[in-house]
Amino acid sequence: MTEPSLLSAAAQARPRASIRVDLKTIGEMVEPGSRVLDIGCGDGALLDWLSHEKNVDGRGIELSQAGVNACVAQGLSVIQGDADTDLKDYPTGAFDYAILSQTLQATWDPKTVLGHLVRIGKRAVVSFPNFGVWHVRLKLLVGGKMPVTDSLDQSWYETPNVHLCTIDDFVELCRVLDIEIEYAQVLDAAGRPKGLRAPGFFANLLGEQGLFVLKRAR
Repeated sequence: MTEPSLLSAAAQARPRASIRVDLKTIGEMVEPGSRVLDIGCGDGALLDWLSHEKNVDGRGIELSQAGVNACVAQGLSVIQGDADTDLKDYPTGAFDYAILSQTLQATWDPKTVLGHLVRIGKRAVVSFPNFGVWHVRLKLLVGGKMPVTDSLDQSWYETPNVHLCTIDDFVELCRVLDIEIEYAQVLDAAGRPKGLRAPGFFANLLGEQGLFVLKRAR
């Protein structure tokens, strides 16, 4: 038996904003009735969608106060917190899914954060912009400057990203941490699946984003 949604009746009746394609792609991977922790949940769009569409027991962590306020206004269970410092306080196996969407590259210690994700969740779902996509390589080669793209849409001096990586880099980190890649998908700039599975040369060359489902190797 699944637990009832934590959303209030007023929040459930409120019209929902449209959800980004990549977030919906992630949401569709989550089993109904699961316990979900969304780290870096922003304005709560994914948690809101999961609560309504999958009846999940959802929790969130968000660094910005504005994001927390937006989530709470929707009746979502979200606290202010930092992935780099606060994940250590969560018990092992506390959630069915620990989700980190478009946030890993903005953490100061991706290796430790990733380790906590697969400890806290029975599965971890991670997505990130791929710095190895062909047009990023081309802009660096031809222009000699840090590129600005749909997925990396801020100048180098304004971006929150501190550890950009490629799909192949991420796969190598999983290998170092003895993390099993259960599923991997390449996404385009809008967040739609491109039909390429990672890892692989063409996945790293053509993928705007990487999307991975992970678990601790037994």
